[in-house]
Amino acid sequence: MSRFRTDSAGLARRSRVNGTVPEKLAGPIVVQSVGGRSILQRSADVLRGEHLDALIALLAAAAIVAHLVLRYVFRAGAVDLLPLYIAVIVGGVPILVKLLRQALTRHFGSDMLAGFSIVTGVLLHEYLVACIVVLMLSGGSALEQSATRRASSALRALAKRMPATAHLVTNGRLATVNARSIVPGNVLAVFPHEVSPVDGEVVEGYSEMDESYLTGEPFRIRKAPGSHVLSGAVNGNAALKIRATKLPVDSRYSHILKVVGEAERHRPEMSRIADRLGAWYTPAALLIAIVGWVAGGSAERFLG
Repeated sequence: MSRFRTDSAGLARRSRVNGTVPEKLAGPIVVQSVGGRSILQRSADVLRGEHLDALIALLAAAAIVAHLVLRYVFRAGAVDLLPLYIAVIVGGVPILVKLLRQALTRHFGSDMLAGFSIVTGVLLHEYLVACIVVLMLSGGSALEQSATRRASSALRALAKRMPATAHLVTNGRLATVNARSIVPGNVLAVFPHEVSPVDGEVVEGYSEMDESYLTGEPFRIRKAPGSHVLSGAVNGNAALKIRATKLPVDSRYSHILKVVGEAERHRPEMSRIADRLGAWYTPAALLIAIVGWVAGGSAERFLG
């Protein structure tokens, strides 16, 4: 027992000095794949879309304020429409292109009505109305993507915690191996403050482990020979020897990643229901608008 602690501590110090094993986490970050693409790639796409929609929303809001100031404060005449022109062109065109792509794939959501409102507002020279619709669409999309990004941040944090390497103990010697090569029965050394790469059972050593990331319990769990160790748990101040009981892909941590990844990939049922209703609501609303236009003899009724 004491010899293992001394040897493991010495190896940990030498590894940190040589730069082969970081003090907190061995190996590079493992980024899990979700739907054929990495979590970070998906998050980057969401972040880019959120930034674009947020910029369009800010532009539309600034254009509306500038228009009102020029019109009612400075009495600038026709010049007061210039900010609205810019907002509708710069912000409205990308929105209309996205809606057109959705229409080509036969996806008719409630946003399609907003797209028709933008086009109708421009045709009827109601640029303020068109700009307000641009603000509503882009602002709502930015808020939705922001919520998605915050929800997926937990998944990114989980993926970043897992070590890519493990310290395999064979015949009293330690070797750094790929964590995915671990099989049940392998004996591993988990140094102080390292993350356990697999589910296992303590065979030597006494320590405490932080499992709060997995269980939510706000206190450390004491570990002794025979204690169960969860993958993703952070070791305390003493080295442990553990025997792997599961493959890394079958560990508790991997299952949590899979569940959260599935939740991120699949939209809630309520969202899908809203889209299906939108497929019927959009044509019905357009038909009512056209009937109002024809019956009233005024194109403004279509916009209303």
